[in-house]
Amino acid sequence: MKLVDNVVRSFKVAKVFRENTDKINSFDFSPAGDYIISCSEDDQIVIYDSQKGELSKTINSKKYGVDLIHFAHTKTTAIHSSTKVDDTIRYLSLHDNKYIRYFTGHAKKVVSLCVSPIEDMFVSGSLDKTLRLWDLRSPNCQGYINVLGRPVAAFDPEGLVLAAGINSETLKLFDVRSFDKGPFITVKLPQEKECDWTDLKFSQDGRTILIPTNGSLIRLINAFNGTPIQTFTGHLNNKGIPIEASFSPDSQYIFSGSTDGRIHVWNAVTGYKVCVLNGDHPGPVHCVKFNPKYMMMASACTNMAFWLPTVDEVANLAEAKY
Repeated sequence: MKLVDNVVRSFKVAKVFRENTDKINSFDFSPAGDYIISCSEDDQIVIYDSQKGELSKTINSKKYGVDLIHFAHTKTTAIHSSTKVDDTIRYLSLHDNKYIRYFTGHAKKVVSLCVSPIEDMFVSGSLDKTLRLWDLRSPNCQGYINVLGRPVAAFDPEGLVLAAGINSETLKLFDVRSFDKGPFITVKLPQEKECDWTDLKFSQDGRTILIPTNGSLIRLINAFNGTPIQTFTGHLNNKGIPIEASFSPDSQYIFSGSTDGRIHVWNAVTGYKVCVLNGDHPGPVHCVKFNPKYMMMASACTNMAFWLPTVDEVANLAEAKY
């Protein structure tokens, strides 16, 4: 089924989970879209079956804390940053709740973590002003650069290009295979006056990059030359927190959380605000993602909500199509 405005507007919360006592700070879909893994400030890792709409497993991480969690290419392993003890990145087996490997090197809080879509590589960015490239099979850093500012980073959908945002004003594009040789493109963008970049995300077609912030605006730029395309506003962020924004799998829509507990949706091409979805979140929506394979969305505050399009809209679309 194709996402169109009417279908997007029809999304409603189908299931709410209240497993956490503090805010969910990160979650990720498995590559096949069948599971979600989340982490929260109450030091819990929760795994959900997104197809059955069920809680699958809960893992405690009281000793090290947990943030920026990602599946590591399979639904049985994950990596995450730490909020306690040190700034080590940890590689976790979800099957037996044991750590497979530790990645040490960052001297301050890790604020960006992204897994390559094609191989066992991941990139981390830290407040120690470094970006580090890692291989899941080795504890040793595969390459690093000093960035002279707060970094955010992301791989393109083909895993060949690494984008680094530095100090909320500079975008650098690297060839992953020659990371240490420096960027092949550097673009200077107008520095945000009242907010910082908190993430980078490539669209699935690889043509654009989304730049969420800890303010009330989101940038969309051309992935090839850094030219600004759209600025999305209208969502509320009066707490200066990093609120996630993400693409639909077809790259046509932008979804963002908001401190008013709602989901704001824009058309990525026109910049037009399509709708505001009310899921009765009791607190700020920090995280929102669309399933990479199925017609569903998830959003999180302290609660996790699963969204589905309503049957009437789906049926109407099918009748119109056939």
